Amino acid sequence: MAKWKWQNTEEKVMQVLMLLSFGLIVMSLLLILFTILSKGLPALSWEMISQTPKGGFYFGKEGGILNAIVGSLYLALGGTFIAFLFGFPLALLLNIYSSKTAWADLVRLSLDILWGVPSIVYGAFGFTVMIFLGWKASLLGGILTLALLELPIMTRAMDEVIRRVPPELPRAAYALGSTNSETAFFVITRQVLPGLATAVLLAFGRGIGDAASVLFTAGYTDRIPDSLFSPVASLPLAVFFQLGTPFPEVQQRAYAAALILTLTVLGISIFSRGISYFLGRHSIR
Repeated sequence: MAKWKWQNTEEKVMQVLMLLSFGLIVMSLLLILFTILSKGLPALSWEMISQTPKGGFYFGKEGGILNAIVGSLYLALGGTFIAFLFGFPLALLLNIYSSKTAWADLVRLSLDILWGVPSIVYGAFGFTVMIFLGWKASLLGGILTLALLELPIMTRAMDEVIRRVPPELPRAAYALGSTNSETAFFVITRQVLPGLATAVLLAFGRGIGDAASVLFTAGYTDRIPDSLFSPVASLPLAVFFQLGTPFPEVQQRAYAAALILTLTVLGISIFSRGISYFLGRHSIR
């Protein structure tokens, strides 16, 4: 009887803690959105998202942040593409060719450690390599640094998705005479498409919102880059630099840039859920 009462009390305590945690998360999100909307919405205009900075922009005069919007897309798309080129084959290798081996466990541990490394460390590493190669801050440097940042995130997410594939599925493919490559690319890949899409968009969202890794490697410019070796602006750094000015008009634009960035990440999350649902209809459950 006493044991039952203790279990009942423990369950109620955990329910209360869960509700408190949920309320804290929701209140934090609403507070962030309210702050960004209230301060950034008045400064948001078509001029701001369709023009690059003009003379005196950082003193409150005309211009926009088109350079940062385009630059963030260039950086995140390029970094995500390169991370996918290396991450997807590695995830398949860990599960198809080297499953349940000490080597696979070591690789997973290394990826987990890399996932936890602060992004400023990636930026410092990329900056050091660029100095060694004689490169200046550029779009290419930012893309490669973001690719390193996104690689462990994307690979581990894909790895966990592939590990959830029912073991009967590859066994059936092998029984029908499929090779490892055919099973990996034509059977398992089709089964885990929703999870793969989610992993890619998760890494893309991290890349487009990161500032520390591109601070030293991508630089900043008021122009849209015309080559891979040109410096490039980004939305996180646009927020950082504009908030650092003493002019209220420019600080409002910083909140508007933060609003654009937040809406972009929110759109990525919604799109991720939608594409996962669409692709999931063709998966075996």
